[in-house]
Amino acid sequence: MNIHLICVGQNMPDWVQCGFQEYARRMPKHCGLKLKEIQASPRKARADLKRIAITEGDKLLAAVPRHARKIALTREGRSLGTRELAKHMRGWIDDADDIALLVGGPEGLSDEVLSQVDWSWSLSPLTFAHPLVRVVVAEQLYRAHSVLENKPYHRGD
Repeated sequence: MNIHLICVGQNMPDWVQCGFQEYARRMPKHCGLKLKEIQASPRKARADLKRIAITEGDKLLAAVPRHARKIALTREGRSLGTRELAKHMRGWIDDADDIALLVGGPEGLSDEVLSQVDWSWSLSPLTFAHPLVRVVVAEQLYRAHSVLENKPYHRGD
């Protein structure tokens, strides 16, 4: 089983790449964390932002591995605590299904993407900078896996 973090945006700052890779490398082989970056569409004055979200959404969906469960990251999604995320992860591992976590561009995810996901996950009602989302997701997935493995990384409840 692999978790595919599929995000709009490329050429992230070094701190983002280092932060993501730090947690991705800590994940065990049976629960690998992989990043797929989708090129953002150019945003010019008077750009059709709805059309941009649709185009980027089509690219996101095309990058999802066959038979992977699709999970959208949105502010409106379901908020999970660490132990609840760990329970979801246990199910993913037991089912051996790949997971695709979808992160849209500045305009968010298109209605087409949202209509095709299995569910939506909210990291917070706050809006995060897109580069930061990659690091937060990677850390939270590692934290959830440490709960499953009874590792001391997660000390809170």
